[in-house]
Parts: sequence; structure tokens; C-alpha cells
Amino acid sequence: MTTSAPSPDHILQTGVAFWASKTLLSAVEMEVFTELAKGPESLESLTGRLGLHPRSSRDFLDALVALGFLDRENGQYRNTPSSDVFLDKHKPSYIGGMLEMENLRLYNHWRFLTTALRTGQNQSESSGEVEPFAALYADPTRLKGFLRAMTGISRGANMTIAAKFPWTNYQTVADCGTAQGDLIVQVALKNPHLACTGFDLPEVAPVFEEYVEENGLSSRVKFKPGSFFTDPLPQVDVIMMGHILHDWNLEEKKMLIRKAYEALPAGGAYVVYEALIDDDRSKNAFGLLMSLNMLIETPGGFDYTGADCVGWMKEAGFRETRVEHLVGPDSMVVGIK
Repeated sequence: MTTSAPSPDHILQTGVAFWASKTLLSAVEMEVFTELAKGPESLESLTGRLGLHPRSSRDFLDALVALGFLDRENGQYRNTPSSDVFLDKHKPSYIGGMLEMENLRLYNHWRFLTTALRTGQNQSESSGEVEPFAALYADPTRLKGFLRAMTGISRGANMTIAAKFPWTNYQTVADCGTAQGDLIVQVALKNPHLACTGFDLPEVAPVFEEYVEENGLSSRVKFKPGSFFTDPLPQVDVIMMGHILHDWNLEEKKMLIRKAYEALPAGGAYVVYEALIDDDRSKNAFGLLMSLNMLIETPGGFDYTGADCVGWMKEAGFRETRVEHLVGPDSMVVGIK
């Protein structure tokens, strides 16, 4: 039996992966893909329209070709199908909000990963604060960007939940920690019989209501202001929390699960979803890296496995639980009271 010789390729590619990441993030920042959604353009045209320097423009655009984000034919650059669908700001499928946040906030915060690993302390703008989102929520512009980013990272899972969950068994649903409201919007669009509520801090209301109105759902989807730490959760048939539990420490996670259990009727459902770490903690690299992101961003947050969440739900009293894959790295855990 022969084995291949050790190679440094994977080490080097991972070590300089931030080169590719920042190239994409800068392209989103400069709206390269939104510009090319209008149609193919030449190097000269893009250089001028994007305000690029002639020294950088060819290498930058060709790097996007080599990375698989642009195509080039006969000197004309155009979006790939995926870039056109997901990175054009004018399309409802745009997920660049998350990448915008990565560029403006998280890229700089991750410089301090080593410090976070050695101290256990978050390294974001809220470092040292008890409430990790206070700085974000105090700035309306940054808050709107953050909420749009949550839509970007969650859209695929939201649409899958809207189609996959047995909604015909229920009449009322609330999304707690609703952000811009994409999860409850997708559920409402797919299931017109449901009465829907978005629950979040009062500062979120204008962004949520604007998004709901854009989707023609103002008559069916309502906003309820409140904090899931100090206020009771809405009393509905289904409570959802998407990318919420990982923000908090273990005690806070268990408290939110107990509050969901208490708010639900018998037979009610609690739906939690995240980029769940696989139970063996060896395959879902995105989930594990997201947990490191929570280390950097929050005082006590961390990601977890489906088995972890099932255990917490059973401890709270849920009689039936299941874990289901959604899309990409995301999976949901469902608890039935």
C-alpha cells in the first residue's frame, strides 16, 4: 500500500484564505455584482464605473473570475448565475447583507481571535458590556445593516422551514428575535392561514414593519415589542428562534427554552435553528467557526450540537424532539410540548 507524500497545499490555502475572502467582500462593498447585473461590461468600462485604479482593476476582476464569482468571455465580464441571484442588491434573493457586515465589522474583530482564545473575552465593539448588542442597537444605521445581514445568512433556512414544517397543524406562530423579519415573512407567504407575530426589541420595529410591508403582509404579520429576557413570550401555537440561542451562555439558553415551553399550549411546537455542529464535532466546520465567531462577538455565546439542544429541551419538559437538516450548514431542532 502506498501513501501520498505530505503536501503543504491545504495549509497554505487555508493560511491565505483571507485574501480570497477580502477580495469578495470588497467586490460586494463596491457593488461589482449589482453593476454587472445590468449586463456584461469590458475591463475599461468597469474600471471607470467602479472607480478602480488601472493598476489594480485587471488583477481584481480576474481574481474574481478565478475564484468563481465572475465569468469572462471575449473581454467582457459578467456575473456567474449564483453571483447574479445572490449578490445583486436589487434582487430579493440578495444575501450580501451578511457579507457587508463581515466586511464592516467582523473582519476587523477576527484579528483578535488569539486574544479571545486566551482570555475567553469577546473582542467586538461591545467588549466589556453586559448586553452584547447594545452598541449595535443604539445606532439606527448599523442596526439596519445588522438586521439585513441576519436576513442574508438565514434566507435559505427560512424558506425551507416555511415549506417543510407541518404548518397545517397550527394556527398561530411567533418568531422571537425576529430581526428584519424574513423567517416570519417566508412562513406567512407560504402559509396564508397562519396569524404571524414578530417579537423583538422596540428599536427593530421600523425595519421589521418596512420589510413586512414590502412583502404585502401588513394585514397578517404584526410586530410585538419586548425582550425575551424580561417579558413573556407571545402565547402562540409555534415559537421559532433562528440563530438566537447561540448568542447566549448555557444558563441563558436554558432560560429561553424554558420560557418557550411555558408560553406554548399542549401540543405546541418550539423550532430552533442554527448552523448546528455535528454530534461528532468533526464535520460542520461552518458551525464550529460560527461558535468561534460567538466567542469574538458575545460575552458567553457558543454554538452547539443537535444532541445538546435535544437534551436542553427534554430538561425543560418537551415530550418529543427531533433534529432535521434544512439547507447548507443549518439544521433545526423541534420540540413538542
